[in-house]
Amino acid sequence: MAGAGSSGRCRVGVIHGQEMLLYSFPNPHPFRKERVIPFMRGLDELEREFGDSIVFIKPETASVDRVLLFHDKRYVDFVRECSEIGEGYLDYGDTPAFKGCYEASLYVVGSTLKLVNLVLSGGIDHGFNPVGGLHHARRDGAAGFCIFNDAAIAIKYLLDEIKLREVLYVDIDAHHGDGVFYSFYFDKRVRILDFHQSGRTLYPGTGFEHERGGGEAIGTKLNVNLLPGAGFEEFKQSWEDFARDFLNHSDPDFILLQAGADGLEGDPLTGLNYNEEVHEFVAGQLHKLAHEKCHGRLVAMGGGGYDPVNVSKAWTAVIRALATPP
Repeated sequence: MAGAGSSGRCRVGVIHGQEMLLYSFPNPHPFRKERVIPFMRGLDELEREFGDSIVFIKPETASVDRVLLFHDKRYVDFVRECSEIGEGYLDYGDTPAFKGCYEASLYVVGSTLKLVNLVLSGGIDHGFNPVGGLHHARRDGAAGFCIFNDAAIAIKYLLDEIKLREVLYVDIDAHHGDGVFYSFYFDKRVRILDFHQSGRTLYPGTGFEHERGGGEAIGTKLNVNLLPGAGFEEFKQSWEDFARDFLNHSDPDFILLQAGADGLEGDPLTGLNYNEEVHEFVAGQLHKLAHEKCHGRLVAMGGGGYDPVNVSKAWTAVIRALATPP
């Protein structure tokens, strides 16, 4: 097992550093650095418990060329200009510009790609980027608090530069990961499994069951809609009913997990009633699949979550599952 800790557990690289707090919109925006601080404080305790199985990884900025793997140059230039001014909106009202937002976004992308490369090289078994998973951003614009789509950039990097055959992207954020889903809708090399609160009841209003991919990619995409109030039992039943067969037909070379914590009960922006067992369960299932199919290659990203206590619980559950032998 590449990089296995002395205990025999898997080595999980966790992005950790003050740079991860730079991606923070001005108060009273819900996507602020305060949502991740309890999680960061809990990392030391997690490190004491798991020892050298938890590896702190310094955040890293991305080159513009990496961002341009997915985003249009005109949009990237627009973000840079708005970042220098420090005011206005990058979309229609959800994603305000702030001074330094361009540089902060480059850290998100660079940190996700750093983990991907460390996993590919065998330096770590798995990775977790708390500030990653900005899954709403489109090629030509921001959306839903997301400026640069690090998940989509990572997929493009793995397919176009590393030349992998298939990437599996799993998204359990309460909001549909539309920026990833529709960008690769016709690409059969990208299998997407997206659990979310029904788009009939929540932003962005997308992600329905009949959307299974287009052209040669039909059958490589799966949306699982849950109604407001759904908890762990409903999630697990839907996993058994829909996800298990879908994953049995996948043969990935790399797995990416967007582990949004906004589905936990009490989140101020959504209506689901998960607990952290959802995150432990999904991370555990994908951990096993990664070791069966692709030499353990798995990187998780934090995504949404607007109750700090819930965020800490969910993401800690993901790391625990990834550090524990499958």
